[in-house]
Amino acid sequence: MSAQTYLAYDYPLLSVFWSMLLFFLWIMWFVLLFRVVVDIFRDDDMSGWAKAGWLVLTVLLPFLGVFVYVIARGKNMGRRETAQARAQQEEFNTYIRETAAGGRNSSVDELAKLSEIRSRGDITDEEFRKAKDLVLTGHRPAEHSGSTSRTTHR
Repeated sequence: MSAQTYLAYDYPLLSVFWSMLLFFLWIMWFVLLFRVVVDIFRDDDMSGWAKAGWLVLTVLLPFLGVFVYVIARGKNMGRRETAQARAQQEEFNTYIRETAAGGRNSSVDELAKLSEIRSRGDITDEEFRKAKDLVLTGHRPAEHSGSTSRTTHR
């Protein structure tokens, strides 16, 4: 028999299963280790000394440090990750809204600006009503500088 055939007899199916299980558990532990390290740096409530202490514990005693961290602070790990995901999604949505608007203000923004200009007394109620009608019908009102310019001829 060849050397490959002997290897198949020496390494039965159960040993292959056990080796694969240990390999995937080892990979899962590394994923958990990196998530813990990221969470240590992500937590804004922890002081610098506490972050350094947890980091030293997870580096010097990796198995014990990770498991103690997950037991002590694991409940809030998910909350911090969810809060970060929500913040990133909100930033992304804001970016998409601004990009889709093409740099234009929405009608709500324009109405708010018009209301502010009217409350300062820069435009009359009639001018406000006309500008509001233009905004609501989809036409952009002419930009108002807050003061009228007059040309004098000599």
